[in-house]
Amino acid sequence: MGQDAASRHVPVMRDRCVDLMAPALLHDGAVAIDGTLGMGGHTEAILERCPAARVVGIDRDEQAIALASERLARFGDRFVAHHATYDDMRGALAAAGAAQADAVLLDLGVSSLQIDEADRGFSYAQDAPLDMRMDRTESRTAADLLRDEDEREIARLLRVYGEERYAPRIARAIVRRRETAPLTRSTELAEIVREAMPAAVRNAPGGHPAKRTFQALRIAVNRELEVLERAVPEAIESVRVGGRVVVMSYHSLEDRLVKHAFAAGAEVDAPPGLPVVPDEAQPFLRLLTRGAEKASAEEAEANPRSKPVRLRAVERLRPTPPSRVRRLV
Repeated sequence: MGQDAASRHVPVMRDRCVDLMAPALLHDGAVAIDGTLGMGGHTEAILERCPAARVVGIDRDEQAIALASERLARFGDRFVAHHATYDDMRGALAAAGAAQADAVLLDLGVSSLQIDEADRGFSYAQDAPLDMRMDRTESRTAADLLRDEDEREIARLLRVYGEERYAPRIARAIVRRRETAPLTRSTELAEIVREAMPAAVRNAPGGHPAKRTFQALRIAVNRELEVLERAVPEAIESVRVGGRVVVMSYHSLEDRLVKHAFAAGAEVDAPPGLPVVPDEAQPFLRLLTRGAEKASAEEAEANPRSKPVRLRAVERLRPTPPSRVRRLV
């Protein structure tokens, strides 16, 4: 199974992530948090490159934890798994018996495991139950959401989380369909979305017309943006001075939240023109990337799932002034 995890998963920007984290992980007792463990590819690379470090891997998907744990068994107690959403940095630190982390990695979005397992319902290209739960111990599926929410709320979710231009048309078609039969299969939803689109855009380049709808439902079912809004400040506050936080986002909503939080900590928080900037207004983060970095052309060609990635990273310079903790996101 461990080999199976390695063969099924290609970690996005693996070497760049480790390059950014490694300077904080070379001392004895170093602790990294991989907030999105998945099948363990990034954690494996960290453990190989940073022999003094331990990694706590967080994932809400118990199947992912099982696969990653077998893959990483050769590292013994240098790897610890923690079943939770990735905002639970405190729980991860407790699992490691540590007060602070030296580095945190968040690789956001849906994992290769979830996309590739047809019965999870994440893909519009494979027929499956409309599930989309990253944590199968949760009760509400995508089918439940489409059954219970009214047309206006479905349209809002598609517009906000999927940035879907035709959200009202798609929501209307979904509600019309469910009046005759429950909507329970991924291919049924994909076809409804396609038929709801104007004829001129159904076969336009840029991917399947249901792509944004499936993204929106996945985000809504798993409360991804709510978790991210908590996770970024928690990640920043969990690392020591000199520690590093690396985040990879896959759509503009995620990247906007990360960019705002990092910028808020890297800027002087005082009116321009002050002769002396008070300590509490000094930056407490340093940007390690110029804007958002993308995967190389070679990686994007070899691993298409890396094409939309946007990577940002920061280093903690000093403790966060109390007045700025709640303004990170």
